[in-house]
Amino acid sequence: MLPVAAARPGVTLVGRGRAAGPDAAEWSFVMATFSAPRGAYLVWSAGLLAYTVAVLQRSSFGVAGLDAAERFDASPTVLAGFLVLQLLVYAALQVPVGLLLDRFGARAMVLAGAVTMTAAQVLVALATALPLAIAARVLVGIGDALTFISVLSVVSVWFPARRVPLMTQLTALLGQSGQVLSAIPLATLLHGHGWTTAFLAAAAAGLVATIAVAAVFVNRPPGSPEPAPAASPREVLDGLAGAWRHPGTRLGLWSHAGTQFSGLVFALLWGVPYLVAGQGMSPAGASVMLTVLVAAGAVAGPVFGEFTARHPLRRSWLVLAVIGSTAVVWAIVLLVPPPAPLWLLVLLVVVLAANGPCSAVGFDYARTFNPEHRRGTAVGIVNVGGFTASLLTTLLVGAVLGISGGYTPEAFRVAWLVQFPIWAITVAGVLVARRRARRVLAEEGTIVPPLREVLRRRRRTP
Repeated sequence: MLPVAAARPGVTLVGRGRAAGPDAAEWSFVMATFSAPRGAYLVWSAGLLAYTVAVLQRSSFGVAGLDAAERFDASPTVLAGFLVLQLLVYAALQVPVGLLLDRFGARAMVLAGAVTMTAAQVLVALATALPLAIAARVLVGIGDALTFISVLSVVSVWFPARRVPLMTQLTALLGQSGQVLSAIPLATLLHGHGWTTAFLAAAAAGLVATIAVAAVFVNRPPGSPEPAPAASPREVLDGLAGAWRHPGTRLGLWSHAGTQFSGLVFALLWGVPYLVAGQGMSPAGASVMLTVLVAAGAVAGPVFGEFTARHPLRRSWLVLAVIGSTAVVWAIVLLVPPPAPLWLLVLLVVVLAANGPCSAVGFDYARTFNPEHRRGTAVGIVNVGGFTASLLTTLLVGAVLGISGGYTPEAFRVAWLVQFPIWAITVAGVLVARRRARRVLAEEGTIVPPLREVLRRRRRTP
């Protein structure tokens, strides 16, 4: 899709769907500047550190799931409840956080998130009773919710428009190194020095991120125009309604939902138990697989970011391709009697790794289809999609495991089937929202030709 902000009345754009140079039609409305303000990368680095540590805090239960089940005597359903509550809080706060972001700015939001997650991990480290541990994970969800979209908002202000999709992908994929920190150092501390030491170390990482953000993270470059005055409650509601009404925002929501949940649920909770109890891998081998997931995502992220920038009219096809390939590979893995061949499990992890970078396309829709004053709200709406799908999947997998006899290979084969109806719903949502978004573009003078027509035209071009 071409950004709505770039459309001009009376202009007809015929996209050819190919990677092209500066004379390509899809680039004709994109700002060509590549220079970022001085200090942009320092500010971005502080935000990236905060997001990386947030991912560490978010994913810490992914390597501690079986340990948590033993420490708190938790069944699969109760264990799923830890993550479900965390994701539920995260998803429920996305729209309020977007509104608060538009009102108070990114620095205050990222600082609040870092402090909240640091305190939460201290509580997790000291908790011996289930209610306190659940409350602490809820706090992790609150702090996590404040972080990512706030960091993205600073990226969109500090970097030129042409570079924003790539910087968004870099932020998302480099931030996933927090999963590596949980999969290797945190897991090593957990199994070598115990629960309390491991989670106090995670809290210490949060303190480092807090200091870095307080020191160098700034909302906007010096000399840039001041943001508009804080909106009134009526303007806030109008902005929320306007963001939701635009089909481009809903296209972002369904894209984010369909591409995020499978990889996220695998990384945050059920991946390690599945690989260990469902596929017979060692805990160390399962941790390595999570590291492969992050590394593969690091390769996919820049590729997807560049594709998004070069082919804004074809972003939805990338989303549909990732959803389809993920569903196909999962189907093959579940059809093979466990233990599956190692190469097939590695393929599954690599395909899951593409989901995270692809989900960032949803944020690109929110950014390009909405004016600046409501982008935070639109990004919050989009972020609800992926985390709602993730919490539903987490809960359903845990429920099916509980009904099917616990952590057994056959129970896991049945449990992972809950993903397929969610993929069907999100694909339908993408197709409907895409059609409506293209109708809006056509009214504004931008025509998006069908992909088959573009391909046919390319074949005829000598």
